[in-house]
Amino acid sequence: MTPFGEKIRQLRAEKGINQKQMAHDLDISPAYLSALEHGHRGRPTWALVQKVISYFNLIWDDAEEIEDLARQSHPRVMVDTSGLSPQAVTMVNQLARNIRCLSPDDIAGISTLIDKKTDR
Repeated sequence: MTPFGEKIRQLRAEKGINQKQMAHDLDISPAYLSALEHGHRGRPTWALVQKVISYFNLIWDDAEEIEDLARQSHPRVMVDTSGLSPQAVTMVNQLARNIRCLSPDDIAGISTLIDKKTDR
């Protein structure tokens, strides 16, 4: 599941809306919405993200969160390592090969380290 899909599922549950109804209201197929939620489709389009924001009547911070989650939700990520050190290239490849072996705590720790280094 992608961060965007997880958030959509959470919002639907809070509002008591099933997937079929939301898909109908957004004029997309239930299969497409399911695939988005489960990360079997690429990042949603800007237009669809705006429809979701409008659908749930999200404002300011909540709308920005949805947009940010959509940007982070591509299920297959490519990393341009040109110009990076050999150690950085090795680390990126090692992470790609082994990400499924990491626990949620491991991932949170790596994310925290990256956030500190990038002033997030």
